[in-house]
Amino acid sequence: MARRPKLGKKLTKSLLPILLVMCLALAGALGWIVYDISRPQRQAYLVTPQAFTQISGPGLKATDETWINRDGTRARGWLLRGAEGSPAVVLLHRYGADRSWVFNLGVKLNETTNFTILWPDLRGHGLNPPVNSTSFGVREGDDVLAALDYLRGLKTPTGKPLVADRTGAYGVELGAYAALKAAKQDPRVGVLVLDSVPGSPDELLHAAVKEEIGIENSVAQALVRAAARVYFAGSYDNTGSCALGASLPRQQVLLLSGADAGYLHNSTVALARCFPNPTNIEVRTDLPLTGLNLPSATGEQGEGYDRRVIDFFDKNLRLKP
Repeated sequence: MARRPKLGKKLTKSLLPILLVMCLALAGALGWIVYDISRPQRQAYLVTPQAFTQISGPGLKATDETWINRDGTRARGWLLRGAEGSPAVVLLHRYGADRSWVFNLGVKLNETTNFTILWPDLRGHGLNPPVNSTSFGVREGDDVLAALDYLRGLKTPTGKPLVADRTGAYGVELGAYAALKAAKQDPRVGVLVLDSVPGSPDELLHAAVKEEIGIENSVAQALVRAAARVYFAGSYDNTGSCALGASLPRQQVLLLSGADAGYLHNSTVALARCFPNPTNIEVRTDLPLTGLNLPSATGEQGEGYDRRVIDFFDKNLRLKP
């Protein structure tokens, strides 16, 4: 009888190194997954202002600009100046895309309204990004605020403010969540066009793991979420889109989605019920095309989508709040 505890101790001692190695391997695998999905694949821009000018002529005068985010990191984007004192609109792309995905929409918006347009690359996106990793919406809302600070600091040659105090934001998926988060903190973001909005950063994280790694198991997803919280050093914020929408009593909002948006269609439909003032919300969730696939749109589909977005900004940004 006295030998059993000794045997148990020996077994425990022999298993401990194995368990330790397994735990370290699991932690390493989870760390690698979060590292990988926080650095989405980067490809050449679909179009640049320089390439667009070669095709359409020298009329387009978009410039490369940089500014400082609120956490001290550097941001970049293309800027197309509008008329003095006109509103400005920030256009924000989806996860895994870049500013070129919404470039044509911004050019059309400027041509129609003479608004100033800014196309930022969200952190972790675009070629050689100044910030290497995305935060799945955790810090992107503050980045949008920094972009608005930059816009409001622009001057005309005579020293007058270039843009009006009231601004608008267009966003797809990750960009839509970032725009929504920025609007909560800055009521001067008066007009929002949000396409296929995720319910939370966790939903974006889940979709990225599924798309990039091919993992959909619920236990594995829970472990990745826990790893993300460790990876972002306790700053991970999973505030839901509904809670953000509920904090916006005055903004004019256009919600867009369609069948090609997958899980984002349901979260966008659910978001429509969260805003405190339904009269300020317009919802179109039956679109044949969403901003997720805008670059591959046919001429007629793309034109119809662009026109809906442009008309909403043109009508509502010119109104006094």
